[in-house]
Amino acid sequence: PDGVYGTLWSLMPPFVAIGLALITKEVYSSLFIGILSGALLNANFNVWGMVTFTTDTLIGSVADSWNVGILIFLVLLGIMVVLVNKAGGSAAYGRWASGHIKSKAGAQVATLALGSVIFIDDYFNCLTVGSVMRPVTDKFKISREKLAYIIDSTAAPVCIIAPISSWAAAVSGFVEDGISI
Repeated sequence: PDGVYGTLWSLMPPFVAIGLALITKEVYSSLFIGILSGALLNANFNVWGMVTFTTDTLIGSVADSWNVGILIFLVLLGIMVVLVNKAGGSAAYGRWASGHIKSKAGAQVATLALGSVIFIDDYFNCLTVGSVMRPVTDKFKISREKLAYIIDSTAAPVCIIAPISSWAAAVSGFVEDGISI
């Protein structure tokens, strides 16, 4: 990678991933192709080297029990959000909110409040608050960008300071092993 390190070539993977995501509206495949382009750079444009590097890196990452545990945890959180939506929890909250929230500012404060209450995990916070508050904020013509900003501004900060959260578990896991962050 000495040939591309610190050059404009190093910007190719994010440009490929972002460009493809904007063109195709398909995030996962765009990210994967961006990763492959980075692996191609790492292998100095040697296709076989790229395949070897990608395979070794992916298998090494998936074989690590810590990464597998995080992956399973995130999949379970995603499943829980889908179950809440399918069971009608989001719709029920939307009906309740439409009767109690009367203004644009109220919808934003409700988003902030709900984001502060859900502190189990920052990803779970984003998924849950986003799916629950989207209909409410749409009703008051609050842009999706502003909704995303409010959610993102509460998710990680609340999870970091909450004593019971995935962040607390991760940090205590590092402290227990004696690894400095």
